[in-house]
This record gives sequence, C-alpha cells and structure tokens, in this order.
Amino acid sequence: MAKYLNLALLVLFPVAWFAPLLRAGLLPFFDLDAISVISGLQALWEKDAVLALIVTFFALVAPMAKVAGLALVQFDLASPKIVPALQALGKLAMADIFLIALYIVLAKGVGVGRVETGWGLYLFTFCVLASLALSHWGKRG
Repeated sequence: MAKYLNLALLVLFPVAWFAPLLRAGLLPFFDLDAISVISGLQALWEKDAVLALIVTFFALVAPMAKVAGLALVQFDLASPKIVPALQALGKLAMADIFLIALYIVLAKGVGVGRVETGWGLYLFTFCVLASLALSHWGKRG
C-alpha cells in the first residue's frame, strides 16, 4: 500500500507546484495575485539565477528525486541502503514550507498589504510530510 501512496506523490507534487500557495496584494481592497511555486520560481529566475537554482533544487528536484528513489526501493529496483539519503532529501524539501510560512508571517506583520494562504500550500505541505512519513514507514517495514 505504501508504494502506491508514494507513486501518488509523483502526481501530487507537480499539482502542488502549480497550485496557489498564497494570494498577496498591496492594498486590502484590491484583488490578490495568486503565487505558486512555479510562478515564484519564474520571478526569481528573472532577478537572481543563483538563488533560483538553489530554490529549484529544494522545491522541485529534491522532493521528486526522493519520491522516485523511494519508489525504486519499494519496487526492488534499488537497494534499501539509499533510504537514509532519500530521507535527507525529504528534509531539505521541508525547508520550503518553513520559508513560505515565514514570508506569510512577515508580510502580515508589516501590515501594508494582505496575504492569504492558498490551498496549494496545504497540498504542498501534505506532499512533503507524506513523503517523509512514507520513507520512514518504508525504512521500518
């Protein structure tokens, strides 16, 4: 069962990348712009390519490599010895959620604009936590 849940993450992660993580606006009475992982990365690539490369690794590459690697282990196509490395990749992806939460808290604290969390933040958080849980479950089972 765990291996099929893990395979579902191969679909859910890309959905979470395009889903609205948050909606932000400068003034409270204007429409809010939706920000997703992908739209945030696109904006970041225009401003700072080095930082964009780092964030791309943590937000896109690390979680997918971890899920794909775990699937290989679960289907006996890779050695279980790689599970600790896969768990480390999963923990790196968790840094994204912390940074997004920090951004929301800071933006709300400034009080100039308005920031609301989107359903994509919850989906992305679920994907990262499910991935961590499945790798831990796979290690024990």
